[in-house]
Amino acid sequence: MLSRIIYILLLCPLPLYAVDNIALHALFKDKAILHVDGARRVLVTGETSPEGVRLIDTDTRTDEAVVEIGGKRETLKMGVVISSFQGGAPAGVTLWADSQGFFIAQGSINGQAVAFLVDTGANTVALNGALAQRLGLDHKKKGQASVVTTASGNVRARRVLLDSVKVGEIVQRNVEAVVLEGAQPSTPLLGMSFLNAMEMRRDGNKMELIKKY
Repeated sequence: MLSRIIYILLLCPLPLYAVDNIALHALFKDKAILHVDGARRVLVTGETSPEGVRLIDTDTRTDEAVVEIGGKRETLKMGVVISSFQGGAPAGVTLWADSQGFFIAQGSINGQAVAFLVDTGANTVALNGALAQRLGLDHKKKGQASVVTTASGNVRARRVLLDSVKVGEIVQRNVEAVVLEGAQPSTPLLGMSFLNAMEMRRDGNKMELIKKY
């Protein structure tokens, strides 16, 4: 049934700078070389990268640099990668219900595009075996055997850990998921293993997801 859902989705990211990974590669007086989401950036003190990373200060004695994103400061140490650094307003997305009252969210699993059905009744993110195979999850070998209860009864499944789940500008890493045998769910479920980290605001046919941490 879910495969027949016709939906309208509007993603409205809240204003922010969001960087998944920052690493300090080299340090000089009033100058630093950073790797920002894989891009090499050479910044002098006071300069801002295209990703919104501003170099505030450098200290060659301690091998540290202070950067700022959207008003939030972070101290970088040489060779240490900081992941999912969010600056400014929290990451968020606005979803609109379709004609049947479902909230469908465009996003990705491990960097590959998928459309999720928001389901607060699901304990974890859930997907079927065919999608898991397309995503290269190798769930049959690496997943933990399990049985989950669905509306149709008990179904055998494999528990896996997803490297990343993204909806709009919200990114969660190491997200628990279950891969169910068979064709269901035809649309992957965005369950509580992702939603627990969100503040959810519902107003009629509008839902806002705002990342809490």
